[in-house]
Amino acid sequence: MNRKIISLFLVMVLVLVSLVGCASAPAAEVEEDTTTVEEVPEGETVPEAIDTSDMQLTIYAGMFEEHAAKAVQQFEEETGIKTEFVRMSSGETLARIRAEKDNMTASVWYGGPADAFIAAKAEGLVVPYISPESLDIDAQFKDPEGYWTGIYVGYLGFVGNQEWLDANGLEMPQSWADLLKPEFKNEFVTAHPGSSGTAYTMLATVLQLMGEEEGYAYMQKLNEQVRQYTKSGTAPGRMIGMGEAGIGVTFLHDAIKYKEEGYKDIVISAPSEGTGYEIGAVAILANGPDQEAAKMFVDWALTKEAQELGQTVGSYQFHTKPGAENPEQAKPIEGTKLIDYDFVWAGNNRTANVEKFLEMTKTTIPTE
Repeated sequence: MNRKIISLFLVMVLVLVSLVGCASAPAAEVEEDTTTVEEVPEGETVPEAIDTSDMQLTIYAGMFEEHAAKAVQQFEEETGIKTEFVRMSSGETLARIRAEKDNMTASVWYGGPADAFIAAKAEGLVVPYISPESLDIDAQFKDPEGYWTGIYVGYLGFVGNQEWLDANGLEMPQSWADLLKPEFKNEFVTAHPGSSGTAYTMLATVLQLMGEEEGYAYMQKLNEQVRQYTKSGTAPGRMIGMGEAGIGVTFLHDAIKYKEEGYKDIVISAPSEGTGYEIGAVAILANGPDQEAAKMFVDWALTKEAQELGQTVGSYQFHTKPGAENPEQAKPIEGTKLIDYDFVWAGNNRTANVEKFLEMTKTTIPTE
């Protein structure tokens, strides 16, 4: 009896030891989750992806049509925003947005001299937007409050037809004074300051260079040389390339474009006294239908890649974005002598200057 009790006791002890051993055995190793979640700084939220599927954007474009078309195509491909543009000179654009100010159909103004953008700012026709892409752009190329930002720079100069010059034994003009020579009478073409940003840059340049009294007297004499006023500032270069006139005024990069296109008789020069220049700008129009899409376009337009896009379709301006490579075709004009062009004065006095020009020259603003 005692042996049975002892045996039973020993069995119970062995069972208890076994249970304790199992309880103290190491747990199965669990694979560590190494997935990390990006930390969001305190006070900030994670931005939500913007749905662009229903966005539409209309742009008023002031650069070459090929440049505007390429930009719109690229922007639409990258963002999915359905985008279209209307090509107009800066004077036309300013007149259009004045007429549409209470019922704006476009959202962005893209390209054309900043003078017109400054005039639009004074009239409340554009709204401020400081794009993150504008922060590294030099202050001289943008409005300090973000109403417009420069996307390119172009120099004003003279364009001539070498065959015509040779046939008449003439030299290419090298100064503003040269344009008044009798031999150039009725062979000079330029756009009209009332419709063209190029021509208004010429008017503002002359007034700043010579002073208003002498400048207007000069413009009155130059008016007597004019064969034709064109609506667009790019037209004189093409006309001269085709031999329809001898000399003209245009932005030099436009003349370079036409020469590259095959108008081999085109030659260019810049006035020795100094010349004005444009800052081609981009801005958001007040009361435009889709402001979010407009901001996205401005962000895109200020990138290095967007600025370099123009030279692939013949736009040879200098860029404002640090790191963007200027076109090789523009290298010959890098040393052009520039005046200290006052964009604010030119913009704020645009309407008054154009009205005085119309009064003094008895010209009308061309519509075609």
